[in-house]
Amino acid sequence: MSAQASKALKVIMGTSRFGTPAEKSTVARAAKNLVAAFPAATGGRDDVCRIYTAGGEADFAIRVTWGLYGDSPTETPAPEFTVLNMGERTLAAANRASVRFACRSDKFPDSMNEAAHVGIGVERWGTPTEPEGDTEALKDAYATVAHSFSLAMARELGCEKNGGLPEKPVLDPA
Repeated sequence: MSAQASKALKVIMGTSRFGTPAEKSTVARAAKNLVAAFPAATGGRDDVCRIYTAGGEADFAIRVTWGLYGDSPTETPAPEFTVLNMGERTLAAANRASVRFACRSDKFPDSMNEAAHVGIGVERWGTPTEPEGDTEALKDAYATVAHSFSLAMARELGCEKNGGLPEKPVLDPA
């Protein structure tokens, strides 16, 4: 996770102390599972990891997921989302964000002619509540965390040109 994403998690979670309880909750493990699932569309609900507050602070969890999609996104996003110019499409809301990118890599079997359409989602997990605080700052924070995990996944997969993802998150609306 990037330093920017760590700061963004503090905005989201209200603390700089967080962790993930599972040793197998890594981008590397998720990338192996993603490659094994290719070319089947998965719908985006497989875990990369879950991030929890640490040390007895408020109970809060963030779920980071991956998914494979059959093609580039074409559907109209729900009104609560802001579209950002990263990858194939990035959507940010005050309680979640997702980044979709096209990945060409020799790690995918028979991928010479088609790109894998990968999605990374970051969302508040558990009982839905209305976001509290600066909703624009929360949108940016969720988008920053989603970008960080997406870039890490693109690098782990060996995607050409990092799947078209920039080195730093682009938070201006598209």
